[in-house]
Amino acid sequence: MNDLFPDIFGFLAALLTSIAFLPQVIKIWKTKNAEDISITMLVIFISGLLFWIIYAIKKNDLPVLLANLTTLVLNSIILGLKLVYKVKSKI
Repeated sequence: MNDLFPDIFGFLAALLTSIAFLPQVIKIWKTKNAEDISITMLVIFISGLLFWIIYAIKKNDLPVLLANLTTLVLNSIILGLKLVYKVKSKI
């Protein structure tokens, strides 16, 4: 039981930090506007997530891996929407 206790906190942290980006994805999707989102920030953040994923794989740390994979997907969606809506606004 004591070995499981830290993992519970790890999985809760993973869940909360990952889904924190979901409202932003939904807002961008609904408004079709990502003008206020910085591409530079997203690229730097996604790069950091990739390093966290490598770290988690090497350390065999499932909560860190799942959190960062989920966050990577959500932020990649945000970046993709940012780029799509940027192109559409110039047309």
